[in-house]
Amino acid sequence: MPREKGRKVVASNKKARHDYAILDTYEAGMALTGTEVKSLRAGRASLVDAFAQERDGEIYLHAMHIPEYAQGTWTNHEPRRTRKLLLNRIEIDRLLGKLKESGLTLVPLQVYFSDGWAKVEIGLARGKKSYDKRQDLAKRDAAKEIARAVGRRGKGRAE
Repeated sequence: MPREKGRKVVASNKKARHDYAILDTYEAGMALTGTEVKSLRAGRASLVDAFAQERDGEIYLHAMHIPEYAQGTWTNHEPRRTRKLLLNRIEIDRLLGKLKESGLTLVPLQVYFSDGWAKVEIGLARGKKSYDKRQDLAKRDAAKEIARAVGRRGKGRAE
């Protein structure tokens, strides 16, 4: 059977980009069981309330929900178990050094399959204040309005 190519997104954390300023992103593999992979391939996962944390010099993903596989038996997995992230030692050391700064956290942004392997994109993030969120919304609204005006002008309907 030929190996699948490309990137297939299973779940994304849209709220993370709203609540956090993403400073840097990393791609990590995940240590998964067979039924977890089958459930992910079915497109079932949730990153709501998920976060990554260091323990014993390794990085673990907490509170990510992968529902039990429907055709699984007694070998099914626990839906919210802690999963180990697979990163190079250099990347882990670099991340841990940056996490020592106050106010930084690791937030999962996406879960996807890359060339058949389950991956998670984690972001080194700093929490946004409410006024930062309002500024981002205002910038986005202004950009949309500019795009609309340019579109109207291109069609000959200058208003």
